[in-house]
Amino acid sequence: MFELTFLGTSASAPTIERGLSSAVVMHREYRFMIDCGEGTQRQLLQSGLGFKRLDRILLTHGHLDHILGLGGLISTFGRWEMIPDMDIYAGRWALRRVADLLAVVFGTVDDLPMKVHLHELEAGVLLEDDRFQLRAFPVTHRGQGCFGFSFIERDRRPFLADRAELLGVPAGPIRRELAQGRPATLPDGRVIQPDDVLGPVEAGARLVYVGDVGRTDNLRDEVAGANTLVIEATYLEEDADMARKFGHMTAARAAQLARESGVGTLILNHVSRRYTTRQVLAEARQYFENVHVARDFDHFRVVKNETAQLVDEEGNPVRRRQRPKTPTEG
Repeated sequence: MFELTFLGTSASAPTIERGLSSAVVMHREYRFMIDCGEGTQRQLLQSGLGFKRLDRILLTHGHLDHILGLGGLISTFGRWEMIPDMDIYAGRWALRRVADLLAVVFGTVDDLPMKVHLHELEAGVLLEDDRFQLRAFPVTHRGQGCFGFSFIERDRRPFLADRAELLGVPAGPIRRELAQGRPATLPDGRVIQPDDVLGPVEAGARLVYVGDVGRTDNLRDEVAGANTLVIEATYLEEDADMARKFGHMTAARAAQLARESGVGTLILNHVSRRYTTRQVLAEARQYFENVHVARDFDHFRVVKNETAQLVDEEGNPVRRRQRPKTPTEG
């Protein structure tokens, strides 16, 4: 299972309701921040997530509305939080901009209040363990070195406790060995094979996160069959020419990608102040029904074989809270 919290969902500039781009993906002990727009550290506090274990930052690209919060965040981490190191992953151009930003804020590398490690991204596996894999893949926006990220639970075979009981497999280390795919010898000398107590292979959950992007034809292989796709919807089709000019996506094109790629749930992000949420949602639903338009502090749970659910702080499914309309939110 993956948990996804949006900290900022606005395109280019903040609004009353929306901060600048940032989100946090959680999986077991891992926490990854994706992008860090201006004001992100305050959004972190307001979300209830706080700063603990937030030492890996993934940047989709180097535009200022996606990186400008890093200076303040690193300053706070270094002076107030027990986080000795931070790893920032991004394309080459984005890393140069981050280095320039930190030089303006802190002077020199030696003046940084914590150790910051800058890692240049390449397409492929970024991190993995025995239960999970994080992949980076190139996307097309403005400039070089733009990336999206796939969070993938490994396929697994469930342990069938009832079958183990019938075979007389005792609880404890022997079951653990079998669950990990290794044969085990029982006290009476019988050898039990993993196939005797494991069910069919079940695919794990997959969350694909795409930031700013201007093309979808080169995303289909990476997106295909994902439980949840997060992608920008900066424009509506009425402004498709502007979207193409600035390397962005319309809600319609994002929804068409989700439909053509067999995605379970579509979450639209990076919303322009030009449109209301209702307008964005209405356009997308012409092509794909199971779609959400993310709002700041929305928390989603991504589970295998299920559509992504918007949940509260205790993990219970929730409906959208009704609130008065504003000029930028319908």
